[in-house]
Formats: sequence, C-alpha cells, structure tokens
Amino acid sequence: MNPTDFQAPLGTAILLGFIAAEIMTGGFRPREAGPEDDRVDLASLLVFPFVATGIFAITWLACETWWPGWQGAAAEWPWWALLGALLIGDDLTHYWWHRLCHTSRVWPLHRAHHSAAYMSVRLQYRNSLPFYLLMPGLWIGGLAIYLGFGWTYVAYTLVKLTVIMGAHCSLRWDEKLYQWRYTRPLMWLVERVISTPATHHAHHALSQDDGIGHYTGNYGNLLFFWDILFGTAVITRRYPPAYGLADDRVHGSEKWYAQLYYPLFTSRRAESVLTLPPGKAPT
Repeated sequence: MNPTDFQAPLGTAILLGFIAAEIMTGGFRPREAGPEDDRVDLASLLVFPFVATGIFAITWLACETWWPGWQGAAAEWPWWALLGALLIGDDLTHYWWHRLCHTSRVWPLHRAHHSAAYMSVRLQYRNSLPFYLLMPGLWIGGLAIYLGFGWTYVAYTLVKLTVIMGAHCSLRWDEKLYQWRYTRPLMWLVERVISTPATHHAHHALSQDDGIGHYTGNYGNLLFFWDILFGTAVITRRYPPAYGLADDRVHGSEKWYAQLYYPLFTSRRAESVLTLPPGKAPT
C-alpha cells in the first residue's frame, strides 16, 4: 500500500482519541457552545477531508500534466532533508498565512476559528472554506505526496496533528508539567519549540489586556519556534479566563454559513466583519 493510504485512518484515530478524552473529562460539550457553534464545528469537520482530498488531487493532476518527470523525485532523499523541507514548506508558510489572516482584509476567512467561546479539539478544523483553499500547506502537501515524501510526510502530518489537537483541546496537559519540579526545566524548552495549550489558548483569548491573552501573536502551528524567531511570542504559563470574540458577546453569534462560506454568504448582523468590503480584525 502507498504510505499516504495510512494517513487518513491514523489521523482519524488520533482525533477520536482526543474526542474520547474530552468526553470523559466533560470538555467536548462545553456549556459555552451554542447551536451555531455546533453547526460550525460539525460542518467544518465534515467538509475538511473533501477539501484536502480535492486539493491533493488537483495538485497531482497539475504535476502529471506539466511536470510528469517529477513523480517520486524526492523518494531517495534522506528523511532529515524531507523533514526540513516540510517544516519550511508547510509549517513556516502556515505561520505566515495565519499571521496574514489576522489582518483586516483576510481576517473574515479565519474568524470562525476564533468565534468559539471555548477551547476544544472541536476547533481543529473550524475555519472557512476559502481559508483552506488558499492555505499554502495543503497545496505544498499535495506536491510532497507527488514528489514521493512517503512515510516521512505521513509521520510528519501525524505528529503535527497530535501537537495541534493537544494545543486546542480542553485538556491542559502542560499545566502539571509546569508545576512538577522534575519536568519544569524540560517544559522551558518544549514551550519554545512546539505549540502548547498555554501558548495557544492565549491566542484564542477574549481579551489581551489581562497579561495572558495574545491573539495578535502566538501564531505557530506545529512549531512555536517561529513565534520566538519572529518576535510574536508571549509565554505566561497561564490560561485565559475567557475565549471568543467581543463582538459576538454584544451582537450574538454569526450564522454558521456566513462564518464558513464567506464571501459566498455574508452577514446581516450589526457590526459584522463578514460583510463586503470586510470589516476590521480585532486589535
């Protein structure tokens, strides 16, 4: 079998593991989640696999049409070279794409990810359709598959998936490790290398005026190191008291279809960024 045939079932198993853990601890059905949240979370979870598969198929077809001699060209590369290419081509580009999405023009495409007033693995794929269609990492992933990154690509995506789900989930796995004197020095390194609940929860905070929230930084996906490198990191080892968006608290939740399919659908709500032209990102 092709190594990429294992990617979807193994990724699904990781997701189900986090869901089971949140169900057992009460975090999968947070009291802050309203009907529109349920619709957004479910719709984005169901749509993402089709979007990713479609992008991979289009990339493969494009390569077969224009660069047929490239198929499997990287199959003999050492694993560390493949990993380095993925960290730059996928994770670093996602850092800059994520950072761009916190600017006014592109913010509406990413807003759905921040409109949840809770943290949960449910947020893993909670982004608009255009956000994923324009995300560089998916297109580069399709190219990596065509070039023959094979098991390295599969292992990379599964590790990345685990880290990102761990950073979004309601299980604060890092909290005890900060407190235990034997792991505290190790966590100094870990929190500067990968995304953790403390650093990523801060990115989803309702406010950044409390010394904890930092939604204009902490953009890292797999590697938090990019935030360290480019000066957008804030590390407090604390967790925000509230999540979500201030305008939702005032005007109510946006409709799920406007959140996921803007600009095909726009909002009729007062003071909404999901209009044409788009409104401003929070500052």
